[in-house]
Amino acid sequence: MGNAMLYFAYGSNMFSARMKNRASSAVVEDSGLLYEHTLAFHKVGRLDGTGKCDAHFTGRREDCLMGVLYRIAPDQVKLLDAIEGCGNGYERKDVAVKTFSGNIVTAFTYCGTKINPDLKPFHWYKKHVLAGAKENNFPDEYITLIESVESIDDHDTDREGRELGIHLLSQECGKRTMKK
Repeated sequence: MGNAMLYFAYGSNMFSARMKNRASSAVVEDSGLLYEHTLAFHKVGRLDGTGKCDAHFTGRREDCLMGVLYRIAPDQVKLLDAIEGCGNGYERKDVAVKTFSGNIVTAFTYCGTKINPDLKPFHWYKKHVLAGAKENNFPDEYITLIESVESIDDHDTDREGRELGIHLLSQECGKRTMKK
């Protein structure tokens, strides 16, 4: 992938099945830490008004946000910008990420500009975030932190079904791969 760009995903895009639906060229490079940031579910969802993930800047060196580094084709960055709502709730910015393998790399990520600390995510959205953290072998303490986030029902059962369907499809693909 010539001139591929490095993207730091810390929310629902950590789940590879979701990310592949958004940017088909996405390949996991590593996982890493973004210091002086924490995970917050306070970004106002552009389409449904619920809490989405944000790389919340704290300025405190002891705070860190875990995420997944993907290599994606440059022509898919604009597509990802549109899906994420870049310019309408998120802004893209370059960040320095310390990889789990110990390197410092520059990647782009999305930071929330429209936030509301009273928001809660839908259960299905939180499930995407948890699936990504588990899939990428994040520490138990971080997974527990995500599990502790209060989430709410989505009364749009069609949307919920579509969103949860990716988990069923991912499980089926995993079973077929293991049988080979």
